[in-house]
Amino acid sequence: MRWTTASKATALLSALLLAATGINAQAAKLQVDLDSPESIKKAAKMVAANLISYYHGDEPGATPGILPGPPPGGPYYWWQAGAMWGTYVDYWFYTGDDTYNDRAMQSMVFQADAPVNAYMPPNWTASLGNDDQGFWGMAAMLAAEVNFPNPPKDQPQWLALAQAVFNTQVARWETDYCNGGLRWQVEHTNGGYDYKNTIANGVFLNIASRLARYTNNETYAKWVDTTWDWMNGVGYITKDYDVLDGGHIPFNCTDLNPVQFSANPAILIHAAGIMYNYTNGEEKWRARVAGLLNRTVEHFFPDGIMVERACELEDRVQCNVDQHSFKGYMHRALATVAVVAPFTFNDVTRVLRSSTKGAVSSCLADGTCGFRWNTGAYDEDVSHGPAGQQMSALAALSTMLIEQQRVLNGPLTNKTGGTSQGDPNAGQKFQGLKPPREITAGDKAGAAIVTVLVLASFVGSVVWMGMGWSESS
Repeated sequence: MRWTTASKATALLSALLLAATGINAQAAKLQVDLDSPESIKKAAKMVAANLISYYHGDEPGATPGILPGPPPGGPYYWWQAGAMWGTYVDYWFYTGDDTYNDRAMQSMVFQADAPVNAYMPPNWTASLGNDDQGFWGMAAMLAAEVNFPNPPKDQPQWLALAQAVFNTQVARWETDYCNGGLRWQVEHTNGGYDYKNTIANGVFLNIASRLARYTNNETYAKWVDTTWDWMNGVGYITKDYDVLDGGHIPFNCTDLNPVQFSANPAILIHAAGIMYNYTNGEEKWRARVAGLLNRTVEHFFPDGIMVERACELEDRVQCNVDQHSFKGYMHRALATVAVVAPFTFNDVTRVLRSSTKGAVSSCLADGTCGFRWNTGAYDEDVSHGPAGQQMSALAALSTMLIEQQRVLNGPLTNKTGGTSQGDPNAGQKFQGLKPPREITAGDKAGAAIVTVLVLASFVGSVVWMGMGWSESS
């Protein structure tokens, strides 16, 4: 082909325009150097500012602590605000930025609901699950573990709030159905009351493990063993460390729902890591940490970038508002595991780094982040509550600052510098902690009684998977 002067000029202009377009496209993305703590902090600050824009609880006439909702008043259920404040507590811990501390403190104290202070506010009874209460309790427990500024002395304290959640949930543990376990929902009028699921029991186990380590009280640890053995016995945790969603009481919890959401193994691996640390490396907890880690990375981090496999499909995303926030819980949990179970450190930090690179690639220059992390671009997914996407990206960035000494020192205890004051009887008129009964062979064999129920289990699982994991289910 012969090039004329005009065609050369046109080609040059086209090249310049293409280059300019490329530069603009690149500039439109969030720029982060994951080898630079200052760069990470700068990016995290932008994402944190974007996330807080969805919160209006500090405005005149609004309710402190909650995100807009529940539907139809807004996309978010009560529990997700508890998860958000926990994300901000971690954000402060990793970055040192205290911009949101006052709002976090006000929210976590207000929503505890005095005078019981157990995160069971009557306004949320119609949608209150044990997992909902537990997410607020885990945020309070985190505040104690990282010495988040303590509330005034006339207000409930972080450790006491976590203990209140634990105590009220112990009182709801039942053996009449499925030989143990907590129901998903607290009130019998709520949909899902007949479902005993992993997330409700997982958050209970998680709080118990952290209370055991923080207070050095073996009674909490016994409840961890009891809950783990029950979940294992009914088949929610498989021999290959798949973590299934739950089962229904009418079927003796044997109609196993095989769907795997990342929030479940995240909560469990966090607790297992805490127990490994608390027991000074007990072999059973080492094996559980290793098993969960290997399976979690294999299933949820294909190509090193996190994917919510149950609902984030190659050709479409069918994740609901709740599920859009799950990636952040996994990143935060794994970062803690890397510290409390040091034998995992290299494997965990490697996958967190590659996954965070994916998360960053989904963010725009103003700190607006998408849900899909494996496409290399912002996905414009705003139809399912953008706060979840922001929480996940903020968690991913924050945990990239893991190699600070105060982080590597591990979650604090009351003997290693933790200052939060507790109350073993918090949450109710409670006459001391009630030790659990021993798990029997019958408990552990519960998952084996499935032959007659195979068809019912299959149909129930398909229906449940179609409904999704959310309060609206």
